[in-house]
Amino acid sequence: MPINKIVESFEDAVCGIRDGATLLVGGFGGAGMPTELLDALRDQGCRDLVIVSNNAGVGHRGIGGLLEAGRVRKVICSYPRSGGSVVFEQMWAKGQVELEVVPQGTLSERMRAAGAGIGAFYTPTGVGTRLAEGKETREIDGRPHVLEHALHGDAAFVFAECADRWGNLTYSKSARNFGPVMAAAARLTVAQVRRIVSLGDLDPEIIVTPSIFVDRVIRIEGPGSGETVTEP
Repeated sequence: MPINKIVESFEDAVCGIRDGATLLVGGFGGAGMPTELLDALRDQGCRDLVIVSNNAGVGHRGIGGLLEAGRVRKVICSYPRSGGSVVFEQMWAKGQVELEVVPQGTLSERMRAAGAGIGAFYTPTGVGTRLAEGKETREIDGRPHVLEHALHGDAAFVFAECADRWGNLTYSKSARNFGPVMAAAARLTVAQVRRIVSLGDLDPEIIVTPSIFVDRVIRIEGPGSGETVTEP
């Protein structure tokens, strides 16, 4: 039977994601944010989620929508107070959501380590700050380093430009951001894409995320997300 990872609906795309899941969400602000997948997960009813993303949501859709619906227990991110993160800021002020702040490079490397089968690594970033409190430290080449553990996801949502039915992905400019490392770090990876092309149309040299890391592909109608969001 031929491999075909394309699903017909967003309901099918988010099927099986359970309460308490750790969800890796691509995007940098509004760029490359898989908003439609996140909205579908909100509608699916999943709750008690741990969201891992660069930002803590923009506006009232996507991560913001999940937060507003009371579906998120904890956010792990680098920039919790970015432009448009109104829902998170309100919930954080009321003590309604947990927060773990991770330096951006460390966040990316923790997920890359998970995909590469590396359990933990040492980094000088964060040494001597509150971000290193309670963590193991070690001196390497005369410089203190802090131990950071790999960050795995139960699922990852990424936004890609093109896919074929096998799940090979290409990205558009900065919308690529965390997508490749998240896809490799999750047990289930779902990609929402603008275009689906025939097998062989993607030059192997331009494929960024190979199909082995992708489980489901859903095409969005119209412009979709991945654009800068200006919703207040």
